[in-house]
Amino acid sequence: MAIKVKPGGKVLGIVLLLGAIYAGKVLWWDKRPQEAKASTEIGKVSLPDAPEASLAGNATKLELPSADEAANGGTKVSWKIMAWNSQFPLMYANGGPKTTKGSLVDKANMQIEVVRQDDCNKSVADMVKFAQDYKSNPNTPGVFASFMGDGMPMFFAALAKELEPLGPEYQPIAFYSMGKSYGEDKLMGPAEWKVDPKNALGKTVACVLRDGDMNILVKWAGDNGLRVNPDETSFDRNAINLIAANDFLDAANKYIAGYTESRKLIENGKKLAKDTTVGVDGVATWTPGDVNIAQKKGGLINIATTREYAAQMPNITITIKKFANDHRTDIENLIMALAQAGDQVRSFNDAKQFAADVSAKVYNEQNGAYWLKYYNGGEEKDAQGVNIHLGGSMAYNLADAANMFGLGDDKLDRYKIVYGTFGDILVKMYPELVPSYPVYNKVVDKSFLASVVSNHPELLTGTAIKEQYATEITKEVSSKSVQVQFETGSAVIKPESYAVLDDILKSAVVAEGLKLGIYGHTDNVGNDASNLKLSNERAESVRAYLQGKGLAAARLESKGYGASKPEADNGTAEGRAKNRRVQIVLGN
Repeated sequence: MAIKVKPGGKVLGIVLLLGAIYAGKVLWWDKRPQEAKASTEIGKVSLPDAPEASLAGNATKLELPSADEAANGGTKVSWKIMAWNSQFPLMYANGGPKTTKGSLVDKANMQIEVVRQDDCNKSVADMVKFAQDYKSNPNTPGVFASFMGDGMPMFFAALAKELEPLGPEYQPIAFYSMGKSYGEDKLMGPAEWKVDPKNALGKTVACVLRDGDMNILVKWAGDNGLRVNPDETSFDRNAINLIAANDFLDAANKYIAGYTESRKLIENGKKLAKDTTVGVDGVATWTPGDVNIAQKKGGLINIATTREYAAQMPNITITIKKFANDHRTDIENLIMALAQAGDQVRSFNDAKQFAADVSAKVYNEQNGAYWLKYYNGGEEKDAQGVNIHLGGSMAYNLADAANMFGLGDDKLDRYKIVYGTFGDILVKMYPELVPSYPVYNKVVDKSFLASVVSNHPELLTGTAIKEQYATEITKEVSSKSVQVQFETGSAVIKPESYAVLDDILKSAVVAEGLKLGIYGHTDNVGNDASNLKLSNERAESVRAYLQGKGLAAARLESKGYGASKPEADNGTAEGRAKNRRVQIVLGN
């Protein structure tokens, strides 16, 4: 016989059932150890050289443009940029937030409005809307955007997916680089991280996740063999942990304000129900974020910056493929204008000051003197009286841009290495979010730049950036041992080790501002003299391999130490194997 339950009884039963489920969740389910997302061992990251610019010397000084807006009837473009000093060539070339009379962009018969936009998601939305509008109306004004080159794999992955329904002609492409960060983008942390990078384990860094500044952290961590916890909701004592920021200024403000948050603890790879409170120990940011930290609170020093990782962060400009191909002459004329502007900024102080004044108008923040100061970069005392280097960017001329994209004398495509290096890291750290990223040759179109380089050799006469390296390394930024296989008793590298050496090459390419030390070590089998000789020869073989791949001889330093610096016990076979190693040091 069925039992009828009154409506009130049904409600009570449901309430009791839900209460039991909730109690079970709180008292058992939430307290059980959960699998934590594994902290990522990045591995050593190699990047190309990118030297410091000196005055071009060969540049002819141009008259500064007027303040009056141009009305040339040329191609219209809205150019979205973040507040970043690497854009001085654009500021000079355009003459103002909108193209002015007599400016290089005016002479190129274009009308550009430069708009500050720090939100990458908004830039994706703007580019998608532009592509949609352009497909239905070819007279739609163009949209360009400029971003950190090492962050482009994430940006391209998101944008390419959004644009897929429009067809292959409406995919995004990168076509130029007008400059780069040269010190202002950085990882800032306590001084003890510099003394021993392992002091950063169990600490936190505030940054924009999956962004260029986070890449400085992961490169430095990888070069020093430190793991990074990619999950911003948990805390791993044996890794560097990330605190998500909305933008680069928010990252700095979280440190300044003493921000804290609650995190789930990770123990033995399990996320526990037990919480801990964490604050902000370090910050990855750029100017004026670094300036705000120094002036408002202090206490952090530069751990790693784009002064050392000098090829990591070129300023990359993109648009939609169809628009670029439809306006090929405009794009090439624009590249010529930006190249000439780079030479002007590099060669003449009043041109640099002019670009700084335009920057203040575009960014609607501070004044020209501020942006000029932090374009140049320099040391000042922070709020706690500690000296710290703040700012630092670089304008490119045509020769610099050619070198970045593999169109220079050494044919080394630095940006391809940067793009692939940080794209691979992104996939490794966030496989669910970014399972893949667009292939380099699909999103980088060098044909516009190649045409200018080939047809206008007169624009290549400006002195390209040349990095100056110390005779020998006296200060290490990172150090890591690698196992390079040699033929028994000789310095001949086995082919199976070429991949290891190619990874070192990539890391060195990104860290173009640092000298690369190659130090050979042996175990204690045999006599000291023969071990020392063999270690020297093996270090020299690695040096010759890397030089043959395009690294400048002045960057490379090789030495052998024989068995004098063991890192493991020579009394065991395992220890002796560890001691037969090549140590790779990036430093200055």
